Amino acid sequence: MASWKKITLFIALLLTALIGGAFYLTGMPVKKALQHPPAAARAGDVIFQESMSDLSTAIKEATHSKYSHCGIILPKDGQLFVYEALQPVRYTPLQQWINRGRKGHYVIKRLKNADSVITQTTVQKMVDAGKKYNGKNYDFYFGWSDERIYCSELVWKIYKETTGLELGKLEQLKDFDLKSPAVKEQMKQIYGNNIPLSEQIISPVSMFNSPLLTTVEEK
Repeated sequence: MASWKKITLFIALLLTALIGGAFYLTGMPVKKALQHPPAAARAGDVIFQESMSDLSTAIKEATHSKYSHCGIILPKDGQLFVYEALQPVRYTPLQQWINRGRKGHYVIKRLKNADSVITQTTVQKMVDAGKKYNGKNYDFYFGWSDERIYCSELVWKIYKETTGLELGKLEQLKDFDLKSPAVKEQMKQIYGNNIPLSEQIISPVSMFNSPLLTTVEEK
């Protein structure tokens, strides 16, 4: 009987871990897919959303922006996917990515001179440049090395390597608003008492506000 109880407890804990893991990785529970795929999306576009995890809340409060997650739209197997730094870095079907955000809201931005810059050759360079990050762990420390990668860092580095363009202004951790309780709690969990205030960071909002980009779709 004791052995059966242990097995039952193990199964319950495993289910809890799986459900909790899904919530952690996506920022929200799985829900029925929406049927409103982006009409304007093109390879090389940058897509933004408001994710719904505790970390996302801290990012929004620190940057004063509702957009806390982004990815780059790239082709895979003949379709457009979002290449993103989640856990781990991976290609996510475009509609699935949209469904994860708050109320399915998203914004797609594109280089103002995309027609001359984002050629087929450039897109292939972006795909190739992204390969070295594929499968890497999400960087909860928001460091600038390539050992781990966070969302806006992935997009920024792919663009910089393939086009020479810098989407958004690089800042330091100390430049953000670190006073709110949500931000303080996340920083304590991540850094303890050794907060790297001079760490170089590219935030989603800095990329969102880049003068090099223009909005092509918002829903």
